[in-house]
Amino acid sequence: MSVWRDTPTLIGRHVTLRPLDRADRAAILAAFAHGLEHVFATIVPDEASIDGWYDRLEQEQAAGRALPFTVLDADGQVAGVTRFMRMAEPHRRLEIGGTVYAPRVQRTGLNTEAKRLLLSHAFDTLGCQCVQLRTNWFNRASRTAIERLGARLDGVLRGHMITPGGAPRDTVVYSILAHEWPGVRQNLDHQLEKHA
Repeated sequence: MSVWRDTPTLIGRHVTLRPLDRADRAAILAAFAHGLEHVFATIVPDEASIDGWYDRLEQEQAAGRALPFTVLDADGQVAGVTRFMRMAEPHRRLEIGGTVYAPRVQRTGLNTEAKRLLLSHAFDTLGCQCVQLRTNWFNRASRTAIERLGARLDGVLRGHMITPGGAPRDTVVYSILAHEWPGVRQNLDHQLEKHA
C-alpha cells in the first residue's frame, strides 16, 4: 500500500498519533465532554454527531484524501484527534487540520510535538512540497499557534464556508513549503526543548 494511503503511528515524548479507530469513540467523547461546549471555530464531535463524523472520515480516507489520527497524551490517554486532509498526492500537498484537543492538553508541548511529527511525516516520508494549515479568522489562539510553528500566511478566503450555525466563515490559510521545512523543524525542536 502507498504511504499516501496508510495511516502511520507516530510516536514522540509528549504524544502518540495512531490511526483513528471506531473503538476510540467513547474515549473521544469523554475527552471532549467538558470545556468544548461553546467552541465555534471547529467541529467537535458529540454523541449526536460522532457516528456521522466517523462515516465522513472513513469515506475521505477510502478516497485517498485523508489520514485521520487519534491523539494520545504521554500517559496513553486519548487527548484529541487530528488528520491529514485535502490530500493531493499528484501535487505532493496536503493540509493538517480537523484538530481538536481536550482542554487538559491545550497549550502544552503535546500540540507542538504533534505538529512536529505530522510535518516530519509529510515532508520526509511523503515528500510533500507544500503543507497547509487553515483556521477560522476569529480563532486568534489557533492563528497564533500556527504562526508560532513558522507557517507563512497565504491569505484569507472570505465567505469560504458555512458554519454548522449557518453563518459564513472566513478561513485563514497558511503554508509551509519543502524548502522552508528545515528552518521550521529547527524552530519546533527549539520549542520542544522548553517542554523537556
